[in-house]
Amino acid sequence: MIASAARRPGRSTHAFRRLLGLCLLVALGPAGLAGQQTPGNGSNGSGTDVPMDPIRARDLYVSNRWEDHPVADYARDTREKARIDSIYHAVTEGVVDFRRITYRSRVGDLTIPAYLFQPLDRRGPHGHAAMIWVHGGVHGNWSHAAWPFVREAVERGYVVITPEYRGSTGFGAEHHDAIDYGGFDVDDVLTAYDWMVENLPHVDPGRVGIMGWSHGGLITILALTRDRHPLRAGAAIVPVTNLIFRLSWKGPAYQRLFATQRDLRGLPFEEREEYVRRSPYYQVDNLRTPLLVHVATNDRDVDFEESSMLIHKLRALKPDLGETKIYVDPDGWGSTVGHSFSRRVDANTLERVDSPAQIDSWNRTWTFMEDHLRPYEDPSRTRP
Repeated sequence: MIASAARRPGRSTHAFRRLLGLCLLVALGPAGLAGQQTPGNGSNGSGTDVPMDPIRARDLYVSNRWEDHPVADYARDTREKARIDSIYHAVTEGVVDFRRITYRSRVGDLTIPAYLFQPLDRRGPHGHAAMIWVHGGVHGNWSHAAWPFVREAVERGYVVITPEYRGSTGFGAEHHDAIDYGGFDVDDVLTAYDWMVENLPHVDPGRVGIMGWSHGGLITILALTRDRHPLRAGAAIVPVTNLIFRLSWKGPAYQRLFATQRDLRGLPFEEREEYVRRSPYYQVDNLRTPLLVHVATNDRDVDFEESSMLIHKLRALKPDLGETKIYVDPDGWGSTVGHSFSRRVDANTLERVDSPAQIDSWNRTWTFMEDHLRPYEDPSRTRP
């Protein structure tokens, strides 16, 4: 796909020059734009000058400066995270062992907060399988809306850890602005495995899986396609699949969230290798671990035009490792419709609001994980 574009320099080069020209004009400010209403300020690709539209130029402008990354309301986000903490403390009491922990990312530059959920009655050494659950959002965090699924996982015998990788909200400006989408955030998540092995003797290092949604699904797949990793299986639900396609599909407002990241600083045409490295679609060849992927045709975030690429490639290249299912227009939830088809939870009761697709997706996911992680087994009981 990229190589093909590189072999056709005519149209693409003119388009890139025109975009760079637009960026330069906007950088000049109102005075520069005001003088650009005459012929000679743009090209239609054939060498003919065309008038420049300053409003369109401003709308299309995407900075590659880290200082221009969109700013959040950090105080509000911190208050919201404290509210989520309090909800978890309340709903988990007497049900599961809940705590908030921190660990240093293996990258060495950042402390990563995480929630830890465990059975109240723990088994002996290596008695429990575990899962790393990864939240989504360009900037997001682990929400209390996931509680009914966490509770079920612990009831099935799993220990669950939910890392708040770099870029997550609710932990201040430094953590938020350290976002590295598809880069070091993968290391932040994988370090959760290291922490569990070092601190939880009842977790079996050989029975740890990973599961993520949206951005978390991207992290899941990138973790599983690394040359070396300790994970036994993974599930990616409505995962972000192809950042090169995605940024072109979503447009400038979305592009600004990526081009201004400290370790990207540019759009796909400027940083092709980086965007390829951070896109699961281009990493399928490296998959050596069982992977479940569920997508929806009415997803309004990871649109089916994007997610279907991954499904078809897994079916073609990794039929023995990839377990995939396309849900056709499942009952949605919220503004992104099918993006949350398997996360339908009542905001007041924190109970599942089941639909046929949600029930089916979770049943398949539990079965897949049980096949590979065997949470019902307790090796500690067979040891002398």
